[in-house]
Amino acid sequence: MLRRLALATLATTAAGTAGFAPLPPLPLLAPSSDTLTVVVSESGHRNADGTFELTCDDKAGGNHPAREKACERLDRHARAGGDPFLPVPKDQLCTQLYGGSAVARITGTWQGRTIDARFSRANGCEIDRWENLEPVLPLVRG
Repeated sequence: MLRRLALATLATTAAGTAGFAPLPPLPLLAPSSDTLTVVVSESGHRNADGTFELTCDDKAGGNHPAREKACERLDRHARAGGDPFLPVPKDQLCTQLYGGSAVARITGTWQGRTIDARFSRANGCEIDRWENLEPVLPLVRG
């Protein structure tokens, strides 16, 4: 092992003296912020419908009415390794429980990935998915 390390060091030193300039260190990239657009409609709640911008960086930003709590919720999903934007699998059995006509679309960037997700309350699986993302999505029960 030491012999390999010595040979590698010798080769690196020889390359450096043979006219090859050492590479400069890579710049540290600033972590990208989570920036989402949340569009909610047909909820039956005047304050819930609309288009809301949400930015989660060092500080929550945008016009989302619950931006700080929404960013905290997204952060909990990220720490747990979950993806709240995945659709319900096509073969998933869901209760035929209707949660209302509310629909939502979330687009933007989260955890460095492009997001384009649609939400509804059409059955038990979709209701669970919606509620799992509250308060990014508004509380629209009843």
